[in-house]
Amino acid sequence: VQLQASGGGLVQAGGSLRLSCAASGMTFRDYAMAWFRQAPGKERELAATIRQSGGTTVYADSVKGRFTISRDNVKNMVYLQMNNLTPDDTAVYYCAAGPRIIYSSLAAPSSYVHWGRGTQVTVSS
Repeated sequence: VQLQASGGGLVQAGGSLRLSCAASGMTFRDYAMAWFRQAPGKERELAATIRQSGGTTVYADSVKGRFTISRDNVKNMVYLQMNNLTPDDTAVYYCAAGPRIIYSSLAAPSSYVHWGRGTQVTVSS
């Protein structure tokens, strides 16, 4: 299984970025997909997750209304559109995949079995 994240970079506060994650070696439609992030000195936290059909999404309170997660089960891709970025969004963003995750566990990193290498997002003030 490979999860290849891309789209990170340096952006000014108020700007936007779109992260992409290409999945291979797995039956993509069988997995919930998520974006986690980890800032220096902090624990890894969920930014957003989307269940297999795309009908259920969960967002961290800190990104609600600014980030949108989506998936394409034909192209085996998951995306994270990030708008109105702030310096607090600076982190390494990781794509993750997990099978058969119950709703109450969607935010837990331990629920996800496959992880990508991450892409750096830096927001300057």
